[in-house]
Amino acid sequence: MDSYLTIPRAGEAEFIEKRSRFIGYIKPVTTESEAAAFVADIRAQHKKANHHCYAYILRAGNIMRYSDDGEPQGTAGTPILEVIRREGIVDTVVVVTRYFGGVLLGAGGLVRAYTHAAKLALDAVGIAEMCLCTDLMMETPYAWYEQTTKFLDDYPAQILATSFAGVVTPHIRIRADSFAALKAALTELSAGKLCPFVMGEIFAPM
Repeated sequence: MDSYLTIPRAGEAEFIEKRSRFIGYIKPVTTESEAAAFVADIRAQHKKANHHCYAYILRAGNIMRYSDDGEPQGTAGTPILEVIRREGIVDTVVVVTRYFGGVLLGAGGLVRAYTHAAKLALDAVGIAEMCLCTDLMMETPYAWYEQTTKFLDDYPAQILATSFAGVVTPHIRIRADSFAALKAALTELSAGKLCPFVMGEIFAPM
């Protein structure tokens, strides 16, 4: 798999439904221990809340977990999980905290409320595509640096950092499926004098 969808950062959103307060929290995670720690943090922040329902999906092992945390079965954790699944995102945990307002919502009302809270939290942070990228270093003569950086504009690439010493050494990140084409073009451009050194591969937003 060369790409996947996730969220770029943590976030939150809330609304009131028939005097019950629903607060949706969302965070990127990669392990079950990270997801559990996030749920514990939310519980600690809202000790007087009635429910802390959650769901998460992890890319590694295709793990899916959810909890209704005392709400009627299938009215909280499953709707939250469905929001994550429907958007096709992974490495994401959502916790919806509820302060009961004294008015019963019924099973259908609970499903709608927990779905809405999870979606509001997701909308607050958006979705990011993580692409398999190649990180590389390349020693470039000062006279060629400006031309080389302009050349990179034609590729799904970005310069992360640059070292200026005897030569200019940019740290470049490019989509892995475009690296071979970039390397061939650089070789032609410089008559073989520009030789990228591959540092490794990483999933990153591009």
